[in-house]
Amino acid sequence: MDMKKTDELYIFYPEEFERGLRLDVYLKEKTGFSRSQIERLIEEGFVRVQTKTVKPSHKVRPGERIEVTIPERKSDGLIPEDIPLDIIYKDEHIVVINKPPYLPVYPGPGHPSHTLLNGLLYHVGISTALPGGPLRPGVVHRLDKDTSGVMVFALSEEAYYRLVEIFKKRQLRRRYLCLACGDIVKDEGIISLPIGRAVHDRKRFSVRTRAGKEAITHYKVIERFRVATFIEVFLKTGRTHQIRVHLASSGTPVCGDKTYGRKTFVELDGRKLKFPRQMLHAESLGFRHPVTDEELEFHSEVPEDMREALEILRSFQK
Repeated sequence: MDMKKTDELYIFYPEEFERGLRLDVYLKEKTGFSRSQIERLIEEGFVRVQTKTVKPSHKVRPGERIEVTIPERKSDGLIPEDIPLDIIYKDEHIVVINKPPYLPVYPGPGHPSHTLLNGLLYHVGISTALPGGPLRPGVVHRLDKDTSGVMVFALSEEAYYRLVEIFKKRQLRRRYLCLACGDIVKDEGIISLPIGRAVHDRKRFSVRTRAGKEAITHYKVIERFRVATFIEVFLKTGRTHQIRVHLASSGTPVCGDKTYGRKTFVELDGRKLKFPRQMLHAESLGFRHPVTDEELEFHSEVPEDMREALEILRSFQK
């Protein structure tokens, strides 16, 4: 458990794997605020480490108590928005959503509003006082903006901390469906390569890194095409961009992945098949209910844009 909240005071305790991160970078990840907002809070004395004020460049250490006070005058917090949501399941402790592509999970640089959490605040009334940070209440995992599929959010503090443990201990089942560009030779296999921040671009992740964390991806081929391979993917670990980075490092990037694949189309008999986004979908999520301990499993159908791409690829097989 790395965070507790009382009133407007947020308390964080860095873990071992976060050792050495700059304070402003660490708090940006934890709170959902922009780096400039974090720096302003630090400069104005609203951030203390072991009761002392420090600089944004302070390197965090495990066990440190980091206090962040959010002043009442702040007006750019999470606001409710009437965004259509596909709610698969809901009770008093959790809500499961079928996330559409193109919708960010929470506010961040470039998208301060119109996120899945803004919609949850409107439709479900998710409490902004929940653990996770003022802009990320109840968030225990995430999907990239352009990735679709099943997500779970906590609606109670008890559920939040239990879900955090479930994800941390990998006590869940996740199945992704992915269209990869190129030919994946083996019918099934494992990619086991550490992932970390790219050396020359801190916004990207890479298997070529100075401080990689264990990352294990299992895959199995479902269907083969002339220029692409449709696969199912199971994650043993859950690193940021794991599937995208692992497939790109193997020479078969996710189709439509502009960051790691840099190719948004394939050519078939002189015709270009364009991909509007990365063809990655979180098809299922299974876990024990964080409060009742009931075994749960949720599924989501492949979205229309991905189905259309598969149909076009199949037509060229004939």
